[in-house]
Formats: sequence, structure tokens, C-alpha cells
Amino acid sequence: MATLSSAASPFCRPEEDPFLLLESCGKAIESILRGHAGQPLRRTWIDRPYGEEEISRLEEEVLPAIQLCLARVDEIDSALEAEAQLSYRQQVEAEAALRRGGLQCSRCMPVV
Repeated sequence: MATLSSAASPFCRPEEDPFLLLESCGKAIESILRGHAGQPLRRTWIDRPYGEEEISRLEEEVLPAIQLCLARVDEIDSALEAEAQLSYRQQVEAEAALRRGGLQCSRCMPVV
């Protein structure tokens, strides 16, 4: 089975997709918060751990912001997919009409 290099593919690798990273981070934060329920949350950059107030802010502000961002990305993706499907459908219909002789374009004019 042949594999495509990232240069040959129109898609990026999963580790290059910032929105997959954002989704993964949101899930990791949720998991960490569930695992630390009622306990302080230590950080690497400060000797004072997050307490109940800071954890509540993460739950009430940060996680919903991540979810809103991902929902908006889904809307944008859906619009792009719908646009691509419409464009493909129009192309297929135009090609079918050309084969039937119903339409002519400057590139596809029959030789007389």
C-alpha cells in the first residue's frame, strides 16, 4: 500500500492541525479537572496551586470558550464542505450536459 507524503497530500498531518490540538487540550483539561475534584491543581510555573476559585474559572470560562471555538470551527468546516459538494455537483452536471450535447464551452467545443 502506498502512502502519500504530506507534500503530495492537500491535508495536513493531525499533529499540524491546530483545531485537533485545541480539541485534545479541552479533553485533557476536562479530564484533569475531574481527577482533581476538590483538590488543588499544581502548576509547573508557580508554587501556589490552583484552588477552588481558579478551578471554577477554568470550568466556567476556559472550557466553554474552547467549546465555542470548536463549534465555530465546525460551522466553518460544514460551510466549506457544502461549498465543495455544490461545486462538485455542478461540475458533474456540466460534464453530463456536455456529453449529451446540451451545453458547449470554449474548451469543449466540438470540432466541425
